[in-house]
Amino acid sequence: MARTAGKAKTRKSVAKRFKVTGTGKILRRKQGKRHLLQKKNRKRKRFLGKATLVSDADIKRVKASLPFH
Repeated sequence: MARTAGKAKTRKSVAKRFKVTGTGKILRRKQGKRHLLQKKNRKRKRFLGKATLVSDADIKRVKASLPFH
């Protein structure tokens, strides 16, 4: 009996957290803007709201969880 590879499935939790750009780069949200916001200044909170790129060390793992993106 021939053995086939498992069907590739998207990890939905990863799909909700990351976005793939048109050029193939992966965007993520920054951590630290959920609570304890009183002690953080406006500039810091403003920049925490912006998306940033996933580091080179983590791209391979994220892309493995997003096979169709």
